[in-house]
Amino acid sequence: MNRLARASLLLIATLPVLPAMAQHAGHGDHAAHSAADPIGTAIAAPTRTPAYVARDIYRHPAETLAFFGVTPTQTVLEYMPAGGWYTEILAPLLRDKGVFYAAQAAGPGFDKFKAKLDADAATYGKVKLVPWTAPLASVPAGSVDTVLTFRNVHNMVMGGTEAATFKAFFDVLKPGGTLGIVDHRLPEDRDTALEKSSGYIKVSTVRRLAEAAGFQYVGASEVNANPKDTADWEKGVWTLPPVLRNGEVDKDKYLAIGESDRMTLKFRKP
Repeated sequence: MNRLARASLLLIATLPVLPAMAQHAGHGDHAAHSAADPIGTAIAAPTRTPAYVARDIYRHPAETLAFFGVTPTQTVLEYMPAGGWYTEILAPLLRDKGVFYAAQAAGPGFDKFKAKLDADAATYGKVKLVPWTAPLASVPAGSVDTVLTFRNVHNMVMGGTEAATFKAFFDVLKPGGTLGIVDHRLPEDRDTALEKSSGYIKVSTVRRLAEAAGFQYVGASEVNANPKDTADWEKGVWTLPPVLRNGEVDKDKYLAIGESDRMTLKFRKP
């Protein structure tokens, strides 16, 4: 063996050996990651609205959906998706193996939401947009694994529709199905009358409504808690971001507080 060949062998021998996965990283590795963390992959979808992504630090979608037990193979109903903040995550999460109902009240909000879905068929083409009614005639009874509602129970209470809405949730869920609720939390020692005007609601009130409809309480997560929120603002929860009802007045103060203190509650249909 000549001197040049011997030097080449020595060089090769000293090179690090890469693991097989690292040597072949590419689309297959991405697919493996997607399968291992489907919620994280959906949250990272490039189709999400940048302004919505910026709110992840307040809404904690990965932890919230994991707590509620949402998986890509479920049938999920989101009640009142409004601008579609969670829809932008749930649609890609459920697109291939699950079923996703978005139940929005008829009117301008429904039409605007429909236009959002229609504008991106690749992402939202499989979303089943249905008009919200109680009872919910457009979704088969006992067919849904998980019902999700984000910051809507206070609106039910303010509008007097809470009993009918919770009954509709119960009816549409399968036995053993989950009801997941996130809402602005009113401290238990405050006047319950504030639930009609402040946008905040007590945990005890939400539990009472759910249990009256037949649900069993499973548990709570503090993932969406914010101890900086004193829940006593003159203009209610809308004083804080993202609404910032006071405009530029004390804006930095409210931005420093962040979004509201929120309960995250899980219930089960027996």
